[in-house]
Amino acid sequence: MTTTPLPPQGVVATDDGGVVAGPPKDGRSRLSRRAALSSTKLSSPWASLIAIILAVLWTMPSLGLLVTSFRPDSEIRRGGWWTAFAPPTFTLENYREALFGSSTSLIDYFINSVVITLPAVVIPISIALLAAYGFAWIDFKGRNFLFVAVFALQVVPLQIALIPLLSQYVDWGIAGSFWTLWLSHTIFALPLAIFLLHNFMKDIPQSLVEAARVDGAGHVKIFFQIMLPLLTPAIASFAIFQFLWVWNDLLVSLTFTGATPDVAPLTVRVASMAGTRGGDWEILTAGAFISMIVPVLVFLFLQRYFVRGLLAGSVKG
Repeated sequence: MTTTPLPPQGVVATDDGGVVAGPPKDGRSRLSRRAALSSTKLSSPWASLIAIILAVLWTMPSLGLLVTSFRPDSEIRRGGWWTAFAPPTFTLENYREALFGSSTSLIDYFINSVVITLPAVVIPISIALLAAYGFAWIDFKGRNFLFVAVFALQVVPLQIALIPLLSQYVDWGIAGSFWTLWLSHTIFALPLAIFLLHNFMKDIPQSLVEAARVDGAGHVKIFFQIMLPLLTPAIASFAIFQFLWVWNDLLVSLTFTGATPDVAPLTVRVASMAGTRGGDWEILTAGAFISMIVPVLVFLFLQRYFVRGLLAGSVKG
């Protein structure tokens, strides 16, 4: 009875009697090493504890604002918001006065904010999509120079454009109208929107576009049937970002509308309440929370689209 000798460590015998290089001397293959690395914990209890502490500290002012907005004026003057639970005394009268009171009436300004924000989100995204497609997939003279110029506009502070724009709006006869805010927010958002959407479009494989052209598709069909479905995460991400920016804006709105009730948004009215009604803390806190509740809800319910849009950037077959 004969036995076949085992190959030395580091080699593997083949069926025809030959040998080939085997696994590493330590006995661990690349696959096992990769599995070991993937199983390594990337977090620690201390990191989780620090994250929880930061989240609590970050949320504390908003919690205090929420509690104060439900407290009567007498209770607010008696002690801080942390004393509101012993015994609890809450009321909805603050919100009723803030929304429908004769001296505040925030409901009209709330509607103005909606009227301002929605077009200020749709208009720049629509223009940026067309411009980004042109920069990404249409070859024309001076394309690179124009794209660099658009990208460079991001470093220009919007504050230096407020007075020239206001003078131009007065010359056009549209000062004090919604058009001033729609145009201004569109102008300020376009450089970043074009840059982001252009980068997403460039990540789409060129072979996909060429295949559509072979099938007879033109630019319009490629844009609507190929680009838009693939760009949905990027569009949603920028739409959320732009919505939060426009809704919380105070500088642009205050410059172009002042405190005109017909067109002024909610942020302008709350800012004026802080100056004229500084003593009525219960009304001011209720108005402030009414102003912030919409962006908070938008971010909480749509944050998965925001993160997906930030992480999207490649197309896998």
